[in-house]
Amino acid sequence: MTDNKNQGDRMSELFSELNTLAENNPALISQAMDRLKSVHRANVFVSNYCNSDIERDNFVTQAVDNPLWKYFQNHHEGKGIWKWEHYFEIYHRHLSKFIGKELNVLEIGVYSGGSLDMWHSYFGPQSHVHGVDIEEACKTYENDHTTIHIGDQSDRKFWRTYNQESHGVDALIDDGGHTHEQQCITLEEMLPRLNPGGVYICEDVTGYPNQFSIFASSLIEHLNRSEWIVEETLQSKNTVFQSAIHSIHFYPFMVIIEKQSSPLTHLAAPKKGAEWQPFFD
Repeated sequence: MTDNKNQGDRMSELFSELNTLAENNPALISQAMDRLKSVHRANVFVSNYCNSDIERDNFVTQAVDNPLWKYFQNHHEGKGIWKWEHYFEIYHRHLSKFIGKELNVLEIGVYSGGSLDMWHSYFGPQSHVHGVDIEEACKTYENDHTTIHIGDQSDRKFWRTYNQESHGVDALIDDGGHTHEQQCITLEEMLPRLNPGGVYICEDVTGYPNQFSIFASSLIEHLNRSEWIVEETLQSKNTVFQSAIHSIHFYPFMVIIEKQSSPLTHLAAPKKGAEWQPFFD
């Protein structure tokens, strides 16, 4: 009876929240309903999905020279590293541009400390690795190229202090507490502080539905916003978000956001050439 009562109370609260939203922002409710339709359509597509003959016959295993993967595979002693194997191809795809450069790396979730050394080995001697963890014992992993910060990633005050004392972040790997609230707060506080060209990685985005995944996928719609200016060249006014964010990528259990190396100043689609079909004016 108690469970049913609690569920009923929660449903009443939910309907009350929806009514308030509908009164204050009816357009938002309309957008939410359209989103639900698209989510349902995607669910039907995925549940019926099967590989085509073309996919089955043409899968190719490619050997990629990935020093990060080699490091992990050969790491049999010393401080522990715990990562999903399929992450390493994704890491190398998005992070290899930093190899050999001077940069600040931030990993949230230190645990046994092995990945701190892995990142420094991968990026090179000019990199400095910062680790964030709630466990004081992780301070023992500090050295001349590694700094440990003790704090809770869901504490916005901690991040404000961190940002006041740091010199920016080029690559951020969130392998911390893994709750959607921790992941959302960390992204909200740290994505704006990433250096130009920076890469933001959130790991272990698991489960269905996953609230962090829903949060991050909602950001994609803001990349696609358009406010047309039709002049000699088709243009759209870019938002602050579009100016700063280059791309958002989704992988199994992982979300990656890349920042622009320099601000995107305009969105334009100029026509080139002199011969045109009369289908569209």
